[in-house]
Amino acid sequence: MPAVIPYVPQTITVHLGAPGASAANVTVSFSDYVKNVASSEIYPTWDESALRANILAIVSFALNRVYTEFYRSRGYDFDITNNTAYDQAFVNGRSFFTNVTMLVNELFNDYLRRPGFVEPLAAKFCNGTTVTCEGLSQWGSQNLAEQGYTSIQILRSYYGNVEVVANAPIAGYTSSYPGTPLRRGSIGPNVVVIQVEMNRISQNYPAIPKLSSADGIFGSQTEAAVRKFQEIFDLTVDGVVGKATWYALVRLYTAVTQLSELRSQGQQFYDISWEYPNSPRKGSTGEKVRHLQYMLAVLAAYIPQIPSVTVDGIFGNETLDAVLAAQRYFGLPQTGVVDAKTWEAIYDQFSGIENVSLRDVEVFPTTMNSTQRRQRYAMTSTITQFPGNDLSRGSQDPVRQEVIR
Repeated sequence: MPAVIPYVPQTITVHLGAPGASAANVTVSFSDYVKNVASSEIYPTWDESALRANILAIVSFALNRVYTEFYRSRGYDFDITNNTAYDQAFVNGRSFFTNVTMLVNELFNDYLRRPGFVEPLAAKFCNGTTVTCEGLSQWGSQNLAEQGYTSIQILRSYYGNVEVVANAPIAGYTSSYPGTPLRRGSIGPNVVVIQVEMNRISQNYPAIPKLSSADGIFGSQTEAAVRKFQEIFDLTVDGVVGKATWYALVRLYTAVTQLSELRSQGQQFYDISWEYPNSPRKGSTGEKVRHLQYMLAVLAAYIPQIPSVTVDGIFGNETLDAVLAAQRYFGLPQTGVVDAKTWEAIYDQFSGIENVSLRDVEVFPTTMNSTQRRQRYAMTSTITQFPGNDLSRGSQDPVRQEVIR
């Protein structure tokens, strides 16, 4: 599986007050935001290992707010506040300490995460004297630094088993919402996002019907689940995932998986694999047949010579006709059996259409190398990345045992 590295935003918008308070928003570069918070939260005279540990915690916490769209999914037009009851101290217009500036220039696109998880750690902290908390103690970090602890040793003493992701990519902010409503008949990775989120949320809200698979096809099951979700959470019950429903899903998914908490269940990502199966033919059934039908359905929308096909996982006469037409179109023997050459030809044509017409590369950037060429629905950089494995009734997120080092 290719590595998934959430991006560091070029800028971050800070609300100068509590979330619901009437206050100004300011947008600053992410590095300047970290310099401001670090200069406001910690002392420049502290040992360098303590400064590094605190800066990494500051970066990680802010990135977690951006990654989970914590405030934007609630309808706010900012990423984080300067209210320390909720977030981190930020003093608009203040100057920065020279040594803090130098360290932040080195560290602003490094962050913490749990091994095996994708989201930046919600690295909460407090001063450790007048206020204590579950996360890092700022004064405690300095005490450990004076004892010779390195920055990673300090961080692990408070957060447990964490690792540092270095030199994360930097990009402009991109909303996870695809921009247009998704409804019955929609296909593609954005639909997979909805299906996976819905199935996970339904573990906590059993009235939402389980989806048999996360196949990227917005059919009757997905519509029924969306309608029940909308009913439960007081949204317009139309079975359409517009912006309000999309962000309600993001908000609830973040909540049930605790992605914005220190004790997060963790976000893990895999791919739907489009590897060639063993010769689907008339009478075959299952998920690989659904993949084949999905690709043929996409091709049929662009190539008149290939008839449309129902995506039902059953290789019947309709699918046979589409396969024969595809083999004829690609100049292959018309056997009706999907051998490796037929699968490759169908997939390569589908891949080209998907990349040009179906995929928003800003939201779903391709991350493949030559050995991953047959694994589509590449990793993304927002909370709604596809977790990948198909979900069915009774599925649960794995319970992970964290090792404290």
